[in-house]
Order: sequence, then C-alpha cells, then structure tokens
Amino acid sequence: MTFKELYDKLSRAHYPDVLRCSWDNDGIMCASNLDAEIKNVLIALDVTMDTVDYAVENGFDTIISHHPLVFRAQKALSPLSFTQNKLIKLIQNNVQVMSFHTRLDASQPGVNDALTDILNLGNIVIDESNGMGRIGEYSSEMSLEEFAKKVKNALGSPFVLYNGNRPVKRVYVIGGDGKDMIDSALEMHADTILTGRASYNTTIDAKDIGINIVEAGHFFTEHPVCKVIENDVLAICPNVKTEIYNSNSIKAI
Repeated sequence: MTFKELYDKLSRAHYPDVLRCSWDNDGIMCASNLDAEIKNVLIALDVTMDTVDYAVENGFDTIISHHPLVFRAQKALSPLSFTQNKLIKLIQNNVQVMSFHTRLDASQPGVNDALTDILNLGNIVIDESNGMGRIGEYSSEMSLEEFAKKVKNALGSPFVLYNGNRPVKRVYVIGGDGKDMIDSALEMHADTILTGRASYNTTIDAKDIGINIVEAGHFFTEHPVCKVIENDVLAICPNVKTEIYNSNSIKAI
C-alpha cells in the first residue's frame, strides 16, 4: 500500500476531515513521494527531532502523529528553523509524515475514548456540544485523592495535580488542554474533569466552580491514543511493521 492510499483509507474509515476544527492544520505534513510503499510505520504523539532521528536510524518510511508536524505556515525552508530543519531531514531520508489532530480527538475511538478505557469508566457518553469530550461513570464513589492516584498509576504520569471537594463518580474526560471544557463538564453534571492541563486560575477556583479538576499532563493524557492509531493502521495494513515511540522529552523531579 502506498503512503497516499493509507492516508486516504485512515481519513475515510477512521478520522474524517469533517471532524477537523477550522483552526487546525493536520493531514499530509511531509511527503516527497505520495506513492512510496509503506513497510515500516512509526507512531508518536509528537514529531520531535528525536522522533525524526529514531525513524531515520531505524528504517521507518512513515511517521503518523497526533500533533501536527507543521502547525503554522512556513515562509522559507532552511536549517535556521527547527520545524524546517525537521522537514529537510525527513525529505532527505524519504520519510513521509501524516498527522491527525482534532479529528483524532473527536473520532470514535479517539484520544478521549482511549482515556476512558484505560481508567475503566463505564456508560460513556459523547459531549455533543464539541464532539471531543467524553463523560463516564464508576459504579461507586471514591475520594478525589483516590481517583488522582488511580489516574497517576494508569497513565504513568510523574505527578498529578488536583483540586476540589466532591466525591468522584461521574468524570468528564478531555485529553490535552481542557480548560475550555469546564462549562461543558458542568452542563453534563460531572463531579470531576480530568484533563492534561488547565490554567492556574481555573484549577485554583475548582471548589468555587463546583467541580473537581485533575491535571495529569498533556502528554500522558494523549499518548494512549497512539495504540488506537496502531490498531487502525494494522486493520488496514496487517503486514506492515509498526512501533509506538515515546516522544515525551519533558522531565519531572
């Protein structure tokens, strides 16, 4: 199967264009040859230079990412820009890149379905107001501290921030930066919102807002979707080699 054929099949069957937010930039990010045969696919949340180096050094012809390799318009192509430097190395080594961003957030399964699965939430409902958030329930209540520990262990986060004073049972899940979804979570009667990052002011006001806020890190709340991408690729191309790359370079002590 060619690179373009795989992109078209993933777009039609799993991550349709209609789910992409108007401000977003995803899709085919870098391709010197749309007809290149796909044999080895590297899947990562981010196309960092480490990701590019790993792909080149280990013979991958394709990278599929969640976060777009190119988000802002590029006005030139030279090693003076870190984004353009990655593009140059990818082209020189015949590595093609496709990214699925907000349409992967909203797809089923997508970023937030992967989160609800790993946290063993049940009775999942899609937030129809944005198509991205998911809300699920536990069969019984637990303390906020107990839930925060559960999240930390399930996602492998180095630390989890939390604030609020309500027992946890009905959880709104939004991977990445979810501060803009607080009102949606409240409207869906969630007692807790789990996200990657929320603003300081939003988190400190959690008790006054009337909802628990749990922050587990942008990378850690979205990285589980890489397994979803891998499964979708293998469903289309069962004979290709796939590998998930941990693109996180942010450390915590």
